[in-house]
Amino acid sequence: MRYLTLGAVLAFTMIALPAQAQVPEEVESCRLAGLVALKERSSAIKDLTFDIDGLAISKANTKVEDTPVRMVIMGDAYLQREKTDKPNRFVCLIGEKGKVLLTFFTEQ
Repeated sequence: MRYLTLGAVLAFTMIALPAQAQVPEEVESCRLAGLVALKERSSAIKDLTFDIDGLAISKANTKVEDTPVRMVIMGDAYLQREKTDKPNRFVCLIGEKGKVLLTFFTEQ
């Protein structure tokens, strides 16, 4: 009976804990490129984090003029400033070989 209880506890623990989702390396590329661009506009920005659970990541096979776009990433971003933070929406376009083509942030 003791083994059954231990087995049930282990099974419940495995179900209750969500598996870590694989986040494409392009997400970190977007974060770093976005942070650099935002710091150029405002030195008050200290860090940038994405709401990983809420990201929309879509593969693409399109172009902007002659530039191929291979992935679009959208979601909520949080800018760490000296003052109160508000969530921002962001869009990031990824081109060939994982190159960040565009990061765009807007306050909600």
